[in-house]
Amino acid sequence: MPIHYEKNPTGDLEHVVLITIDRPETRNALDLYHFRDLANAWKQVRYDDDVWVAIITGVPGNFMSGADLKTYIPQITRLAEEIGKGEVTEIDGCRLTDGTRAVLRDVKLYKPVIAAIDGPCVAGGMEMLGGVDIRIATPEATFGVMEPKRGLFAGGGTTARLPRQIPFPAAMEFLLTAERFPAERALQLGLLNEIVPSEQLLPRAFEWARRITANAPLAVQATKESVLRGLSTTLEEAYAIEAELSKAVFATEDAKEGPRAFAEKREPRWQAR
Repeated sequence: MPIHYEKNPTGDLEHVVLITIDRPETRNALDLYHFRDLANAWKQVRYDDDVWVAIITGVPGNFMSGADLKTYIPQITRLAEEIGKGEVTEIDGCRLTDGTRAVLRDVKLYKPVIAAIDGPCVAGGMEMLGGVDIRIATPEATFGVMEPKRGLFAGGGTTARLPRQIPFPAAMEFLLTAERFPAERALQLGLLNEIVPSEQLLPRAFEWARRITANAPLAVQATKESVLRGLSTTLEEAYAIEAELSKAVFATEDAKEGPRAFAEKREPRWQAR
C-alpha cells in the first residue's frame, strides 16, 4: 500500500503514528485512490484516542508532489460525472472531497502533526504543509506553489493559509512566482522549523514527537484548537474560545495529575481524560 500507517514506529514511541507516502515512481504525486487513502489516514489519526501526535513523511528523496496529473484529472472528472447523475456518492470508496481532506483542508484535526520533508514539497505537498504544525526538512528538500505554471490554481488551502503563516511578502513570493525554493530559503522565509541532514530527518521528527507527547494530550490538543479557531475569527471571539477550552481542560483528570506529579517530584502519568 503506497500510504503506510504505522503506530509506535520505533517501538518506544507510544501514541505516535508515522504516515509514509510511498509512490517514488511519480515523485509521490497521488492519484484518486491514494488521495482517498491519505484522507482515510488522517481520519484514523483524528478518531483514534490512542494517537496523540502524527508524523507525515515520504520515502527517501520524496515528500509529496501533489496530484498525478496523468491519472488524477481523468479519474476525478469521471467521479464528478457519476456523482452528478445522482446515483452514487462515491466510487471505490473515493469521494470528491478526498483531495482536499488529504491535504488537511477543512479537516478539524487538533492533534499535532509533524512533517519530515525530503525531496519535492510542491503543489499539493505545499497545500498539506499548511495544515502541519512542525516542519523539518533536509537540505535537498524543495518547496513551491507550482500550480500557476500549469495554468492551475492552488485550491487546497495554500492561498488562504500561507499568508497567515509567514510574512505577507514571503507568501506572495511563493504564490506569484510559482518558482521552486530551496530548503534554506524556505527556512529564511519562516516556512520551516529547521533543516537537518537526511540521515537525521526521521530521528529528529521522533525527537519532536517525544517532546510533544511528554505533555498532557488533551491540553496540547486544546491549545492547537484554540490557535486554529482563534485565527479564523476576531480577537474578542478568540478570547471566548480560549476561555471555553481552558474551562474544559481544567476539568480533566490530567489537570489534577500534572500538579500532583510536580508536588511529588515525579513524571506525570497522563490518562487523556
